[in-house]
Amino acid sequence: MAKNLPHVMTWIQACAEFEESILPMVQETYEQDGEPDYPARSEEWNNWTDSLCKNEQISDWQYENWDQPDCCDR
Repeated sequence: MAKNLPHVMTWIQACAEFEESILPMVQETYEQDGEPDYPARSEEWNNWTDSLCKNEQISDWQYENWDQPDCCDR
């Protein structure tokens, strides 16, 4: 896992990238009826931040302590 990284993504940057790049795919796959699928959004946020940590784009602390963005929460 990522430790002592010289540069990391901020939570605000991560939320913006998630909403721009990841959320549309979730909506296309799980929200064809127009209703938000919050469990799917939440799961994808968790998977995505896990990959950010494994790719050393965020630290272990960030991964373990970040809240989910508003778009993933009712």
